[in-house]
Amino acid sequence: MSALEPVALQSTTINRQIVSIVFYTFIAFLCIGLPIAVLPGYVHEQLGFSAIVAGVTIGLQYFATLVSRPMAGRVADSLGSKRAIIYGLFAIAASGLVTAASTLLVSMPLISLSVLLTGRVLLGLAQGLIGVATLSWGISQAGVAHTARVISWNGIASYGAIAIGAPLGVKLNQLLDFASLGLVLVALALLALLVIRNKPSVPVVTGERLRFWAAFGRVAPCGVGLTLASIGYGTLTTFVTLFYSERGWVGAAWCLSAFGVCFILTRLLFVNAVNRWGGYRVAGACMAAEATGLTLLWLAPSPLLALLGAGLTGAGLSLVYPALGVEAIKQVPSSSRGAGLGAYAVFFDLALAIAGPLMGAVAAQQGYAAIFCIAALLSLSGVGLVLLLSWRNAKAQ
Repeated sequence: MSALEPVALQSTTINRQIVSIVFYTFIAFLCIGLPIAVLPGYVHEQLGFSAIVAGVTIGLQYFATLVSRPMAGRVADSLGSKRAIIYGLFAIAASGLVTAASTLLVSMPLISLSVLLTGRVLLGLAQGLIGVATLSWGISQAGVAHTARVISWNGIASYGAIAIGAPLGVKLNQLLDFASLGLVLVALALLALLVIRNKPSVPVVTGERLRFWAAFGRVAPCGVGLTLASIGYGTLTTFVTLFYSERGWVGAAWCLSAFGVCFILTRLLFVNAVNRWGGYRVAGACMAAEATGLTLLWLAPSPLLALLGAGLTGAGLSLVYPALGVEAIKQVPSSSRGAGLGAYAVFFDLALAIAGPLMGAVAAQQGYAAIFCIAALLSLSGVGLVLLLSWRNAKAQ
């Protein structure tokens, strides 16, 4: 047996451990993806509410996730990651039941919408609990040295699940009805609860318990860098269709596909890059690549170059979360890892929350191409921040 074979075997074993945990992330985001493409049309056309209300219905879930982050970190740290995931799965099942029940009240649109919004809040709560707990459990299981790998696989699971869930939800709605989506959520949650039942959990780490805002302060420098980079993602996914329409182009969906494929491939191919070169160095290089991709979108004279820009943006953004996440988690004790991960995730949530209104305001004044220029500048400012943090870290050592 060659010297490389034990290393490859160990890597395969670690990947299997991680995948067995991020499976619950996949289930959670599959449940998020199933109604995401159907829900706006249902609220607007079936219940008769405006497009703004339809948008609020989608956004309420993400707001609930943002608000639940402190609680999710506290539950994962004090009660254990497995318990937090179980609570999240029960919240998904409750969301599915409430969503299905709302369809029985279509004749009373306001009440039906209120019940549906309750389901969205429950789904957001589940995302917060499962998102933090799977990362915390994965890091505890695989070891702190594999933090970047855990975050990378978790991201692949979430993006892959959304990509599968959205078209599947559309097909289910066409073949059956909207209520079927809620029942599928219940079935998926029960399946995951069955799988997790006999899975051994890791012991709760004893020691210092940081309050959420104390953890937030410690991870904030890396978190701000994550926000500056992630605004580009929010900008692309929200406005690329309108950008194409303004230019008179077709095929905006291919831009999103190029972004997603390059994002996932880069995570798979360079999963060890952070351990090899360090979080700050990888994050800086990736933000520079993302800024280049966004600049190509801004200046693109044809759909082909826009497609290239979208792919480069996806490749660049793919490793920013794990790269800065590795450095962020170093700032909190192991006993408060859940709080640290929850606080760090807030900065990604914040980026998605502000990208829409911020770039919408820019587009209203300067056109849709200009928003990619702004996003590129923000990503470049992230490069500057990462260089500063890297210098400060080297000086401290």
